[in-house]
Amino acid sequence: MRALFLLAIIIGFLGASAAFAQERTLDEIKAEAIKRAENGMYPLIGLDPVDVKQAFASIRTPDYDEWAAAFIAVGDRYMAEAKSLEARDPAKANADYLRAWRIYSFGRWPVPSSPVKQRAYAKALEAFLAHAKFMDPPLEVVRMPFEGSEIVGYLRLPKDAKGPVPVVIAISGLDSRKEDLAENFGAVIPHGIGFIGVDSPGTGQSPIKASETAERKFSRVIDYLETRPEVDKTRIGVDGQSFGAYWATKLAIVEHARLKAVVAQSPPIDATFQKDFVLHKTLGNREYLFGLAPALMSIFDGVKSPEELATAMEKLSLVKQGLVAAGPASASRSVADSLGAAGKPTAPMLIISGTLDTQVPISDTYLLLSGGDVPKEAWINPQGGHLGRQVKVWPDPVIFREVIIPWLARKLGGM
Repeated sequence: MRALFLLAIIIGFLGASAAFAQERTLDEIKAEAIKRAENGMYPLIGLDPVDVKQAFASIRTPDYDEWAAAFIAVGDRYMAEAKSLEARDPAKANADYLRAWRIYSFGRWPVPSSPVKQRAYAKALEAFLAHAKFMDPPLEVVRMPFEGSEIVGYLRLPKDAKGPVPVVIAISGLDSRKEDLAENFGAVIPHGIGFIGVDSPGTGQSPIKASETAERKFSRVIDYLETRPEVDKTRIGVDGQSFGAYWATKLAIVEHARLKAVVAQSPPIDATFQKDFVLHKTLGNREYLFGLAPALMSIFDGVKSPEELATAMEKLSLVKQGLVAAGPASASRSVADSLGAAGKPTAPMLIISGTLDTQVPISDTYLLLSGGDVPKEAWINPQGGHLGRQVKVWPDPVIFREVIIPWLARKLGGM
């Protein structure tokens, strides 16, 4: 059986030490997911708890395909209704497409790692693009040639601009996708700012896996934006959340001359990638709904065990790569000594974090804030977890609306 959380691999590895956290059981996952849906918490933001409960009623074992099939069955009902209503009630059809996309997307969550979960992901793409047809200004699917393949992005630009507009490259996280970004970033359009949503390396429709050099994919996106006459190439920004914030931070350094502003929300820098942290904090992490380690394994080539994951993760440290200077307590201090006190220059940055984050330690944020050559701005929630979230006080949509958008509007300007 394809266990939903790779239990055979991980529990066997964890059994040698009680120090490792344990994954939630299936019943615990159901209870926690319903609670998150009821409270508008990630990864169930926007999902109706009734739909989630209906899907869970058909899930009795921790099997990948059983999980996905249950959510597909619920999503299919809304998809069929949307298609039947599109001609006579487009508003209701659009709402149904949106609902179907969210359900299918949770069916493939955190990663489409089996045939039926892959089908759920394909259905999620279909439903989202059907929903996108109703967007005004329209969403453009762009395909950028890249290393014998292509980068797929979702581009939306403000209408009736009097000249080139600023654009934000929005980078998905480990388990979110460019579809989530395209839905959320519509909120920047009224500020005269466009966006292009792109999947992180190793996720979604990305043509490459995660590696020490995978940021080159986003450099290609910058190249593409510079060819578009509607885009002001002097006002290109980047936004990344969680693992997407890693790529955003790296771009803030290696592409600092071409970027006007970068938002990094809970950026992994160094401590997150240390072997001890991966093996003792990432595995079984309960701030994550389920399966953080298996999801991470999926974004790398050839990683099949926690030990291999720890080895792959260590290589991503921006301190080990010589891009960020280490603090006094950093595990990579010797590498950073040669950098001097500040590390490499960066683009202007806003760093958002929560001090209670168990997925990306707050020390990574402090390390990033203390380096570079220009002042950085920070929004740190002392009661916040991953991404600075705080239930019913600072949920994801509120942080985006009240913190991220005003900063991007101030740094990039509008039309």
